[in-house]
Amino acid sequence: MLLLDCLIGLMISLIILNPLLLNATKLLAKQMEYEKKQMLMADGERVLELMGRAIRMAGYTHIHDVHRNVKTNKLNQPNQHPLIHIEKNSGYRGSDSLQVKHGISEAGDMDCIGNMLTPDRTRHGLAFQGFHLDHPTGLPKGARVSGGALICQSLDRQGRLQNTTLMNGIHHLRIEELKPMAGGTSSPQKLYRIQLQMTDGQQILLDVERSFSTRNLL
Repeated sequence: MLLLDCLIGLMISLIILNPLLLNATKLLAKQMEYEKKQMLMADGERVLELMGRAIRMAGYTHIHDVHRNVKTNKLNQPNQHPLIHIEKNSGYRGSDSLQVKHGISEAGDMDCIGNMLTPDRTRHGLAFQGFHLDHPTGLPKGARVSGGALICQSLDRQGRLQNTTLMNGIHHLRIEELKPMAGGTSSPQKLYRIQLQMTDGQQILLDVERSFSTRNLL
């Protein structure tokens, strides 16, 4: 009789606890999904800020270089190499890419991976920063692919191009030059919209978007 009472009590306990356990499991899954989204959002905002900083630096010329160009009559000559360039559908899964060139200031500028910009990290006196989406890197064999890798391109101390992965899990990168408003004042500056679509490779697909304007184009 005692054993029967114990079994009945156990069954009643399971009936009572089962909904609580299911709710706890769902709550834990929701918490994990929320934390993943927050991490993706933080990484995406960091990457967008790096790209935005490069856009704002595009075309920067130190005042000493401006004076030298005026003396040599180079200031008004057409630039054979654009200081900011967007390549459409050139990357992983048809993503866009961005290339930026600019001079070096005396404020201790850094490239997209945190290297201090010095004259030996330039070509023809211009630093270079590029961003494009490539196949994912650093994944163990057999691992599930969850989006592409956002690559930062910069110059090393010998002026050679180097690639560094900024972030994995990028599903798509879209960059658009926005047209100026009708009737607005004419300006050499350009406005760009950058859209990142990020994924964890399972159920999360998160979009972030920012717009950035150049400041130094002539």
